[in-house]
Amino acid sequence: MTESSVAVLGASRDRRKYGNKAVRAYIDSGFTVFPINLKESTIEGLKAYPTLDAIEEHIDFVSLYVPPAIGLQLLPAIAARQPREVWLNPGSESEEIIEAAADLHLRTIVGCSIITLGYSPEEFADA
Repeated sequence: MTESSVAVLGASRDRRKYGNKAVRAYIDSGFTVFPINLKESTIEGLKAYPTLDAIEEHIDFVSLYVPPAIGLQLLPAIAARQPREVWLNPGSESEEIIEAAADLHLRTIVGCSIITLGYSPEEFADA
């Protein structure tokens, strides 16, 4: 059985941010994690990628930690990767992005992926 992979859009080096806590939660859950951040080269010891297109490997899940307007712009690139699910975490969701994702036939989950993995964001230290 192969492990699942996830791209975390809006991943952050700042350990106080949910985009960082999600990276750590996915790592702890055994996922292959691809942090996406335009400005960083590494996040939590993992190579960070500027875009989804920079990742050569298959991506099973995409987890968004970006504002809805940014997520809306990223939807075509996400759809091109054909993930099993796209997670719209708190603050990344809007009616517009949900409708646009449906138009692209993306299976969208609105919720906190960290909690779904069985963790509380507070379990991940800020420092």
